[in-house]
Amino acid sequence: MGRSAAFFDLDKTVIAKSSALAFGRPFYRDGLISRRDVVKSAYAQLMFRLGGGGDEQAMARTRDYLATLTKGWRVEQVQQIIAETLNELINPYVYAEAATLISEHRAAGRDVVLVSASGEEMVRPIGALLGITDVIATRMSIVDGRYSGEIEFYAAGPNKVVGVRELADQRGYDLADCYAYSDSASDLPLLESVGRPSAVNPDRALRRAALENAWPILEFRNPIPLGKRLRGGPAVPVAAALGVGVGAAIALSIYARHRRSRAEIEAS
Repeated sequence: MGRSAAFFDLDKTVIAKSSALAFGRPFYRDGLISRRDVVKSAYAQLMFRLGGGGDEQAMARTRDYLATLTKGWRVEQVQQIIAETLNELINPYVYAEAATLISEHRAAGRDVVLVSASGEEMVRPIGALLGITDVIATRMSIVDGRYSGEIEFYAAGPNKVVGVRELADQRGYDLADCYAYSDSASDLPLLESVGRPSAVNPDRALRRAALENAWPILEFRNPIPLGKRLRGGPAVPVAAALGVGVGAAIALSIYARHRRSRAEIEAS
């Protein structure tokens, strides 16, 4: 049996907000983006999410907009802004249920990997906040310490699977025994690439796919800062977080069989 891993999407799965938009205010304050850029970024992400994120043209537009927006930014300045604001902008929004589930996977001996379309400069520090060192994220091309306006790897949609499979080959993961968690239908390729997928706070399209495939559906509702979790213990017991998924899987399996039986009756 190969090694196993748990792959977590980031936005609305581990944290209760968009990691990219979270840093909009400090980027604006430090002159990296204009007020118009803030509005356009928010609108672009909203349209991406409302559309399920699975449309290739939408993903390409988002990728190209990201490349154009960041061209010329100093990498050191971006890293400094993120480091200075991480505790304020991200720490309070980490779902306690996600943190508990991550701890449970670690206790079971699995590697934990964050998989996000956000830039590696954002995702890696957020991972460090959670004790996660392995990330698959968007990588920007850098020339002379500045972003060149080119993207080396865009970790969105099917490209997430490319990153996951590359890591699986390196580590010897048996993907049939691996877990994946996401809130968005744009991550259907990611969820379908592993043997144990779960939908977390799913959008409408992903909820429909989870029902059809009898995947567990988890509801994460309690963003709690790391310090409070450590003082007060897990906000949600591990068994409860996993139990929701097991219970949902049973219920969804029954529902799926019911739908198939009804369809067969109607067809006859």
